[in-house]
Amino acid sequence: MKNFFDTLDKTKIKYIGKGILVGSLAGIVVSLFRLCIEKIGELLPIIYQQLKLQPIFLLPWGLFMLLCAWFVGRLIKSEPNIKGSGIPQVEGQLKDEVSISWWSVLWKKFIGGILSVGTGLFLGREGPSIQLGASCAQGVATKMKVGKSEEKILLSSGAAAGLAAAFNAPVAGLLFVVEEVHHNFSPLVWLTSFAAALMSNFVSLTIFGLQPVLHLGDIPSLPLRHYWLLILLGIVLGILGRFYQIILLALEKWYSFLPLPSYLRGIVPFLLIIPIGLYFPYYLGGGNQIILALGQHSPTLIALFCLLSLRFIFSMISYGSGLPGGIFLPILTLGAVIGSLFANFSVIFFNLEPTFIKDFIVIAMAGYFAAIGKAPLTAIILVTEMVGSLVHLMPLGLTALVAYVVVDILGGDPIYEALLERLVKGKKTHLSGQRTTVEIPVLAGSKLDGTLVRDFDWPDHMLLALLHRGDREILPHGDTVMKMGDTLEILTDTTHAGEIIRKINEQI
Repeated sequence: MKNFFDTLDKTKIKYIGKGILVGSLAGIVVSLFRLCIEKIGELLPIIYQQLKLQPIFLLPWGLFMLLCAWFVGRLIKSEPNIKGSGIPQVEGQLKDEVSISWWSVLWKKFIGGILSVGTGLFLGREGPSIQLGASCAQGVATKMKVGKSEEKILLSSGAAAGLAAAFNAPVAGLLFVVEEVHHNFSPLVWLTSFAAALMSNFVSLTIFGLQPVLHLGDIPSLPLRHYWLLILLGIVLGILGRFYQIILLALEKWYSFLPLPSYLRGIVPFLLIIPIGLYFPYYLGGGNQIILALGQHSPTLIALFCLLSLRFIFSMISYGSGLPGGIFLPILTLGAVIGSLFANFSVIFFNLEPTFIKDFIVIAMAGYFAAIGKAPLTAIILVTEMVGSLVHLMPLGLTALVAYVVVDILGGDPIYEALLERLVKGKKTHLSGQRTTVEIPVLAGSKLDGTLVRDFDWPDHMLLALLHRGDREILPHGDTVMKMGDTLEILTDTTHAGEIIRKINEQI
């Protein structure tokens, strides 16, 4: 027994334990957040149907929505970091570009998100869930008084746990952190994040059951003879994805023309949602009910085009106002509508069998998200877990790859990185100047690969402290050759960390 315990990697066991703790807390908080939104969402069609029958109550309902907008606006004014999805803020924390008070963000994002998403605005619960999970993790790190490096690992695990609980998608939660946030496979990060995501998902499944969030029933395998349509679909999704990015990033400028303070811009979507609710009560919210409905029956091309226009325009109005809410689910909904529209078009003009319409709904969700977020692996696994079907990995991968390449050709950046750049642009961070470490992976094709340490032009205010090569830790010196697969551990302070990462990435 002694030999067995001696062989255990106690560091990894410790981080797995902390990941389980973070996952448990994040799972409880996010599941409660999700439950409140779903329960309110079930009441909305009933409320709007009654309002249509008794219009006299429209005035008090409008006043109630104004009160909600004002209250959420006050929360935003007191804590600006709860604006939007929260994912850029989490990425900024991990890059030492944003400083956040975890308790303030936790409870204000929780309440603001319920009021914004729950009242039917075209916003998703997943972005706030990721930020809520990260806030839980930051709280754990603060209470345990861990170092800056360990705090970042726990923050990553909290973000993964938040996404896992929001969509019952633990592997997608892990991949999101690795692919979208860190862009590398740090052993402690993925191990802790996976433990947290699994635990958080366990809590979520206990509350909501085992059925996948977007269970569409049996989905047939798409024959190889139709794969050429996937390439065409990927091109369409890439073009539309780039258009989505351009419009989303222009919203801040457009909203600035309104004679309203930034924290009260939510008045616009809160009031505009009322006529939409009166005439389309089942189209409210993030859109998961629309995806499920499209899987059951297929509307006409005109109806689908009108639905796409409505969802796109009001999703932009909702998110651009800065209200606490995400874009994951609205993007997936738009992708599903585009997929249904494309498939119905293909039935008429390309002899596609109607039985495969459902396939294109699923495939387009992943392709559209891959185009906008530029995180194809996360998109593929997220949709796979949400739908609960493994038969579409090949068509999902092909479409996501084509859409990704098209957006890249058109000059699109990952949407959350672009939002983060806008968030921190011209803004000085008020950080403590604590010592921290950042990790830089040596990737295939990198200028670091095969280069001596002394031959690289390192930025100021940093020290290359350690080089990880597999399970080995190497103390680097001038003659050390960096190789593909290495992870460089750089010591600096929080004030310079973001700048150092940018300068190194510009060179490699």
